[in-house]
Amino acid sequence: MKSEEPSEVLSIGGREVRVTHPDKPYFSRDIKLTKLDLVRYYLSVASGAVAGIRDRPVVLKRFVHGADGEPFYQKRAPAGRPRWLRTVTLSFPSGRTAEEIVVDDAAGLAWIVNLGCIELHPHAVRTGDLDRPDELRIDLDPGPGVPWADVRRVAMEAKGLLDELGLRGWAKTSGSRGMHINVRIHQRWTFTEVRRAALAFSREVERRAPGLATSKWWKEERRGVFLDYNQNAKDRTTCSAYSVRPLPDARVSTPLTWDEIPDCDPAAFTVKTVPGRLSSLGDPNEGMDAAAGSLDALLELAARDEAAGLGDAPWPPHFQKMAGEAKRVAPSRAKGVAKAKKAPATRRAKMPLIVVANSTKKDAALAGLERWKAKHPEAAAYLAVDDVLVDSMRGRSSTWTRVRVNLRNVPDAIRPPQETPDPDDDPTREWREWMRKAKGKSADDGSA
Repeated sequence: MKSEEPSEVLSIGGREVRVTHPDKPYFSRDIKLTKLDLVRYYLSVASGAVAGIRDRPVVLKRFVHGADGEPFYQKRAPAGRPRWLRTVTLSFPSGRTAEEIVVDDAAGLAWIVNLGCIELHPHAVRTGDLDRPDELRIDLDPGPGVPWADVRRVAMEAKGLLDELGLRGWAKTSGSRGMHINVRIHQRWTFTEVRRAALAFSREVERRAPGLATSKWWKEERRGVFLDYNQNAKDRTTCSAYSVRPLPDARVSTPLTWDEIPDCDPAAFTVKTVPGRLSSLGDPNEGMDAAAGSLDALLELAARDEAAGLGDAPWPPHFQKMAGEAKRVAPSRAKGVAKAKKAPATRRAKMPLIVVANSTKKDAALAGLERWKAKHPEAAAYLAVDDVLVDSMRGRSSTWTRVRVNLRNVPDAIRPPQETPDPDDDPTREWREWMRKAKGKSADDGSA
């Protein structure tokens, strides 16, 4: 007879939540935390954490093997959920639909954390209108080697622009290397319109802080801190306030006041420090829902950009091609550029990019980069900070890290060739190989 799995039942707001395998290690490096420790952390900050996800569908990003394990994304609500948990049905750009969990209270929060949700990933919509976001999301994503001071400077530049536009931004650390600024908006605009406004915002910040901020989608073209406008596309989520991140020190995505931004240190905000901070200082995000603003001024800025010849920028790869969107291919992979009528010599050069590592674990991918540098020390000596591209790749249910190196600064005579990446663990390879063979078979059948 199979023995019953270990568990602990918590009574939360009159509801019972069973925490399975409560002693299972979830963090075991700089800080030691069990699954039950993680649940108790979230209960200690529930007033702030629930406020960030309440009445929103949530994507379950599950770390069932702890912070060091490979996570997977689950959009569909588990069948064995409690009756008191709500769900809503979302439609996606692919045409598929999914019934997703909605968390409204601390019990629901504890229930999804028990599933292995170290991070919280709500959509930018409320359940009353799933087609019109109530939030503009400004995601500041620094490139490799970009210092934290630059992220803070770009954040303050963004605040200045928001003030001019009559919008109020609510800043928080991402819990990793970046920063998020959320802006409450009236639910009048579609996802496409909100993304259009976000793109105009990104381009304007780039104009005000050239070399420090960038709106360029392709990593090989970026310099500095990327303002990721595509986080406002439908089906995209970012971690919400008080989310724990799967880093060795269990950092937390922490709301801050604007006065704190110039001197803040993201390492200061962890599961050990944030509960006391929330208890003593209160939640800086309190009042956000009452501060909804208009996108009219940003959409006017977008119209001016378009009239000046700035068309749409690339969308995420799983979206259908959009009207006015430029070619959705990285410059280094472009197979050709139309010849200029009067200056055929102005062809755009392809970037000499090579892949040096693929791994489901970021640490392993970065270790592979160091091995590549040790193997090719002459070439490595020519690399600038932004010549190393660390890509967070995401499939339908898996994530992995790809590391590429741009050899543009390396003399041709000593440029290493593309070699088999080390490690070379791409979880989508089998699927892509199957698709390639299926297409080949389809073509053969059609020619018979």
